[in-house]
Amino acid sequence: VEAGACCVTLSDTAASMMPDDFASFVSRIADVAGVPVYVSASDLNGLAVACSLLAVRGKASGVKTAVGGDVTSLATFSDLIRNRGGDIKLSSRLAVTELHRTVRQIEWIGEGRKDASPSMITAKGGDEGAIKLDPDADAEAIAAAVARLGYDLSDEDLALVSDEVRRVAGKKTVGERELEAIVASSAMQVPATYQLDNYVINSGNIISASAQLTLSANGKTLHGVAIGDGPIDAAFRALENVIGHRYELDDFKIQAITEGQEAVGSALIRLRSGGKLYSGNGVSTDILGAAIRAYLNAVNKIVYEEN
Repeated sequence: VEAGACCVTLSDTAASMMPDDFASFVSRIADVAGVPVYVSASDLNGLAVACSLLAVRGKASGVKTAVGGDVTSLATFSDLIRNRGGDIKLSSRLAVTELHRTVRQIEWIGEGRKDASPSMITAKGGDEGAIKLDPDADAEAIAAAVARLGYDLSDEDLALVSDEVRRVAGKKTVGERELEAIVASSAMQVPATYQLDNYVINSGNIISASAQLTLSANGKTLHGVAIGDGPIDAAFRALENVIGHRYELDDFKIQAITEGQEAVGSALIRLRSGGKLYSGNGVSTDILGAAIRAYLNAVNKIVYEEN
C-alpha cells in the first residue's frame, strides 16, 4: 500500500485456515490496510465458499471466483447470495440465470465437456461434440449450441431461434449447418439500410474477376466496382467500396437447397464487427446473387445495431 497499491488480495492458497479464522484474519488486515481488501480462498478442503462468505460478512470488499479451478466457485457463490443473501444483508445485481448459462458454456469450451442435456448429442463417426438438436431440445441446450457457433444473441432472438429449431427438428435433426441457417434467418431481423439493385460479375481463366454493383441506401443510389481473386472476392470488395468499411469475414458457406439445373442456392455469411458475429443468409438461383444478398443481410444487422 505504501508503494501505491490501490487494493490488496489475501490468498489462502494452502487452505490452512478454517472459515472463521480466515474471516478474522481478513478483518484484522482490513482495519489497517487503508485500501479495499479482497480474498482468494482455496477449495482444497471444500471450504472456499464458506471462507469467502464469512470474509465478506466481515470486512472483505470482494471475492475472487472462477469457473473451475481451485478457488471459490462463481456459480455456487452467486447462488448463495441469491438464496440466502437477505439473511446476512448481502445483495447482488447479478443476472444469476444468465450467469449459469455462461458458466456452462465456459466449462464446455475450456474443458471440452460434453453438454449434459440429452438434446445435444455426439454424432457417429468420431465427430466429438457435434451439434445435433432434436425436437425435445430445451432452451439451455439450444443456447449452448448457439454459443458454440460464436453468437451472442439477445433473449428475444434466442427465443425466436429456439422456436425455429424445434419446428425444423420435428422434420429432421438440426446440426451445425441447419443451426447456422436458422440463426441467420431468424435472429436480429432488421430494416435493410442497403438494398441490392443490380450487379454484373465478369470472370474467366484469362481475365481478373471484376464486379460492378448498384445499391440503394437512404434514398441514394450507390455504385461500387472492384477486382478480386475470383468472382466472390470481387463482389465482396465492391460491396466494401460502397459501404466504406471492410468487415472481418469469419465464415462463408454455399449450398444447394433444391436439385436440378435450376437449383436454388443458399449462401451463409458470418461477419465479425467489434468482436461480435453477425450472420446473413441469401437465396437465389444465381449463387453469386445469393452471396451478395447474404453479405448485405449481415451488414444491415451490423449497421442497425451500431446506429
